[in-house]
Amino acid sequence: MKLDIAQAKEQFGKLLEEQLKRVEAMNANKEDLDFASLRPIIIGIAGGDGIGPAITAQGKRVMEALLADWVAEGKVEFRDIDGLTIENRVAANQAIPDDVLDQLKQCHVILKGPTTTPRKGDPWPNIESANVKMRKELDLFANVRPVRVPEQGIDWTFFRENTEGAYTLGSKGFSVGDDLNIDFTVVTQEGTERIIRAAFEYARKNGKTRVTAVTKANIIKTTDGKFLEVFYEIAKEYPNIKADDWYIDIMTAKLIDENRRKEFQVMVLPNLYGDIITDEAAEFQGGVGTAGSSNIGHKYAMFEAIHGSAPRMVAEGRAQYADPCSIMRAVVLLLSHIGAQEAANKLEKALDICTLTERKVVTTGRPDGATNAQLTDYIIETIQQL
Repeated sequence: MKLDIAQAKEQFGKLLEEQLKRVEAMNANKEDLDFASLRPIIIGIAGGDGIGPAITAQGKRVMEALLADWVAEGKVEFRDIDGLTIENRVAANQAIPDDVLDQLKQCHVILKGPTTTPRKGDPWPNIESANVKMRKELDLFANVRPVRVPEQGIDWTFFRENTEGAYTLGSKGFSVGDDLNIDFTVVTQEGTERIIRAAFEYARKNGKTRVTAVTKANIIKTTDGKFLEVFYEIAKEYPNIKADDWYIDIMTAKLIDENRRKEFQVMVLPNLYGDIITDEAAEFQGGVGTAGSSNIGHKYAMFEAIHGSAPRMVAEGRAQYADPCSIMRAVVLLLSHIGAQEAANKLEKALDICTLTERKVVTTGRPDGATNAQLTDYIIETIQQL
């Protein structure tokens, strides 16, 4: 969008009004869903596209095995949601078609496969990311990613703010004339409070003793500075938890410092920094294909693999060989979120056995390795032996 100065001022005013309305909506919706009182808990299975349907089907199989008693008692109901394919989204010219969004909003939690976001040169129109749209529509403000490598002393949990920062207006920047281009980063009091409080509450409930804020507040003084200010205000409410902060540039270095990295436990970050550093962290665990992710709001929650849709694998007929471990790690987070902690613990232990220690069945992404269904059989058999 190319504007003159007067048009730019008008456009900026509209963006401010839009964000103030978003703040009002956040302040009106602060009550968390009580899963203990829900009958049934509705779990949506949204396969997405590319390899997504293949791996989410295996995640559903594991949940059906682990939650068989809950299903029989009417405590859990599964619903398949098929409309998040790139073809369906393009046909509707929407990041998430309205009818699919309605289906998603009828669920309490969602297991989501990867979805394709078109980029320049792709054969698809430039529609918005389905992930970004879902986070906005369901107000999934906390992106939570655990990374565990016990043999290296790594046990990290990242709380990435999911709805603000550089991403909330990522498609609404503009050019002033030919020489000036402007994008925006946004931080709000409520948006910052809720992600930081979520990190401290997680630390308190899980026996963690340290929460670290990661910013660039020495340079990005207004927005990152606000994030850091709120962090230390909330930290006063948790006197038994050490609170400290690091700048994003040095934190990326310290994660590869074999001595210092063992000290970090829970980290809370604005959106862009969290996106970058969690991918770096996942490499210690074996890459983004091994890590799951949760997106938590007050009313809804979505759990997903953090890798892409791998359309090349589908084009080459290899979707059945895609590694399902990232979606399985997401299932661990989902089970814990709905209160099925025993089931979550069993799956996590089985995954460690099947992918880190025994490794009797191994996927390679190609016919020389196991299919995702064969690996899932192995995981379910291991669960049954625990």
